[in-house]
Amino acid sequence: MMTAVAVVLLGSCTDKKECRIHGTVGIEQLNGKRIFLVPLYGPQTAEYVDSVEVKDGKFEFTTDTVMIAKLLMDYHYRMGVEQLLVVTEPGDLEVVIDSVSSGHGTPQNDSLQSWKELTQRHNRELAVVNRDARMLAAHGDTAEAARVSTRARTLHQTYKDETRRRAATMEGTLIGDFLKGLYPLTYQKKMPDGSIVTMNADTHEPVN
Repeated sequence: MMTAVAVVLLGSCTDKKECRIHGTVGIEQLNGKRIFLVPLYGPQTAEYVDSVEVKDGKFEFTTDTVMIAKLLMDYHYRMGVEQLLVVTEPGDLEVVIDSVSSGHGTPQNDSLQSWKELTQRHNRELAVVNRDARMLAAHGDTAEAARVSTRARTLHQTYKDETRRRAATMEGTLIGDFLKGLYPLTYQKKMPDGSIVTMNADTHEPVN
């Protein structure tokens, strides 16, 4: 009896180290097609890429490798299907693959989904403002077009700052590092005399 209990406990501990991805595919035509779990960084050869067949609109992956990865369909069937970034951290991750894909269920994936929704809202709003600026310029209203373009830059700066803030709150995690890498505060620039100068990534001016 004690041995059976020990085996159950051991199995429970092992399961907690795994990421279990439970997927739903919202496009019926993708039944029978393969979906791939591909590392975002590093080798993407057969040794590191996993794949399964979509059956009855469902699929599952299990892995004990913690990484940022992409879920994407076979390249013949990617048109109109949004790939999804996920973190394969221990736990159960529920994902939906569709024209707009989503994932939730573990801390980093919940944070990633929240940032993705922020990005989608930002992109929609920025697209409208940029469209208005182009229309104004096309009609010769250069002053108003310039004002709207300034608003577009302000919107994008606000988005970058929020992304950086989220990166800071998740420092030390894969998602924190991923977000931090999107909008670094500085970059290195080689000058004509061969010297390397640290530049502000927003103003493109040297950092004193």
